[in-house]
Amino acid sequence: MEAMAKARYVRVTPQKARRVVDLVRGRRTPDALAVLAFAPQAASEPVRKVVESAIANARVKADEVGEAFDERELVIASAFVDEGPTMKRFRPRAQGRAARINKRTSHITVVVAPAPARARAAASSTGRTS
Repeated sequence: MEAMAKARYVRVTPQKARRVVDLVRGRRTPDALAVLAFAPQAASEPVRKVVESAIANARVKADEVGEAFDERELVIASAFVDEGPTMKRFRPRAQGRAARINKRTSHITVVVAPAPARARAAASSTGRTS
């Protein structure tokens, strides 16, 4: 069962957020959270919060249906960053000029889903978690 979480109007540029999202796309959720916890980029914190929210949404959906829930079986099925509105600010420059500063925002979306059965069987038979 898929679950989705979104964070809108996050004050980080989409280009920088996409670098972080690319690190975790397709990974299992515990591995993704570990990567995000130690990633040096500033965008890793809002992305980590969205991943945790998607996991919590999956838990709520599983409880509603009455299914067993195991966070370790979830995989980040898709994750993407869209551009939000840009705030335009002006900074004074030499000789009375003004330069425009663009303060960009992002919309971060993460979808988690259970790992395919084939991948779960391969991971459990080798004793590996990834």
